[in-house]
Amino acid sequence: MHLEEGTLSPVYKEYQAQKALWLCAGAVLLAITAMLSISLGAVRIPPMEVLATVLGKSETSKWQLIIWNVRLPQTLTALVAGAGLSVAGVVMQSILRNPLGSPFTLGISNAAAFGAALSVMVFGAGQMQSSQVGAVTLFNPLAATGAAFSTSLIATGIIVLLSRMRGATPESMVLTGVALASLFTAATMLLQYFADDAQLAAMVFWTFGDVARAGWRELQIMSVFIGVVLIYFFAHRWDYNAIDAGEEAALGLGVQVQRIRLVGMLCASLISSVVVAFVGVIGFVGLVCPHMVRLIIGDDHRFLIPGTAIFGALLLLGADTAARLVLAPRVLPVSVLTSFLGAPLFIWLVLRRGRL
Repeated sequence: MHLEEGTLSPVYKEYQAQKALWLCAGAVLLAITAMLSISLGAVRIPPMEVLATVLGKSETSKWQLIIWNVRLPQTLTALVAGAGLSVAGVVMQSILRNPLGSPFTLGISNAAAFGAALSVMVFGAGQMQSSQVGAVTLFNPLAATGAAFSTSLIATGIIVLLSRMRGATPESMVLTGVALASLFTAATMLLQYFADDAQLAAMVFWTFGDVARAGWRELQIMSVFIGVVLIYFFAHRWDYNAIDAGEEAALGLGVQVQRIRLVGMLCASLISSVVVAFVGVIGFVGLVCPHMVRLIIGDDHRFLIPGTAIFGALLLLGADTAARLVLAPRVLPVSVLTSFLGAPLFIWLVLRRGRL
């Protein structure tokens, strides 16, 4: 019990303090990494000059242009996308009771990518052109997001229906996700086959997840959608704790498990759709981060959700910074590095369960 004579026990207070200390340390590390990310690149900018520019006290117009038009929106996009994808993974793993659940492994990201490609070809939502933020520009971002969300709902609906079937196992859901990913990848290839040169170039470029293609307008839209969903997830942290204890236990505590599960999957799909629509497919962040954070601060969603958001933002930001430096002056898509990191861990997780 956490209570002793009506008050919180010292042991429980120490438990909470340790978790809070980890979150504070992660937030400080994230702030330092963000500063370094803005500072490093083809043009090196001293960190103190970065701070002066952000505070509006710098007098160097060249650095102001680089920071405000390129580095700062790219850094903030990595923070928002990384936090959203990682927390979506936490919620999916909890409500499906599947440690391999994430938008990428369940095929939802591929479904959203098909919707985004469909919006480019049918609705003319995107076009190839030269710009400071990337080679693809979205003329109608809401149409692209709506199309991505609509197709991701198909994959989400299949996964939810499968999770409610008697005898459905975590492994069968992952295998279904693999099949869905192959199906929507094939559908995207079919669109590419019939697309003209400009549409084909836009679709192919879209498959390389890269936070650099989002500007301030895209960042604002992403922040609104993902911010609202993250608040919803944190507000239901106790429900996810109850579901982790078992569906019968959660029902006994008054948790509406089916509603929480359905809304949670829809919200996680929305995050994946928004990220795919604006920066492309970024794999393994939603799978890797929850497991790594659980090793540090445990399964309590009061701390797991904010901890995973911080670590997800830190991972994607670090990967994006490394992508700019590893083959400089060439810049790699960040999805390449996240896949190099995530694939070995995914294999380890599968082998650890030993039944696939």
